[in-house]
Amino acid sequence: MGLMDKVKAQATQLADKAQQAGQAGQAKLADIQSKRKGDALLLELGGEFYAQKVGRSDGGAETRIAGLVARLQAFEAEHGAVTVTSADAPDAGPPPTGGVPSSSMSGSSVPSASTPPAPPAPPPASSSGPLPQAQYGSGQS
Repeated sequence: MGLMDKVKAQATQLADKAQQAGQAGQAKLADIQSKRKGDALLLELGGEFYAQKVGRSDGGAETRIAGLVARLQAFEAEHGAVTVTSADAPDAGPPPTGGVPSSSMSGSSVPSASTPPAPPAPPPASSSGPLPQAQYGSGQS
């Protein structure tokens, strides 16, 4: 085998590895986007439920909640069960290698010990418009 044949074989191997890495990256991106969609559905459902429990919902809340539950069931049928982590669970640190990372609260700052954290803003009353972005993890994907 000549020198050029060896160079061509190595170039082909490198191209194949790069293509595999690109495909793995795209699959991971699709998993992350899917997880964010599930988190957004859970966040919207939680907002509707909370508004209903504290008496701030309107007459269409039950219909919106039923629609969100149906959308979550369809999401689970396509992507697997959605799990919810406790808001009181300690931060587990970085996600394990090879897993889908949970949605991060990028850009948030940790309040100082002397300043209590501000309460989160209530969700919008209507479900029209784009889905809200989740700010918590839903466990494993």
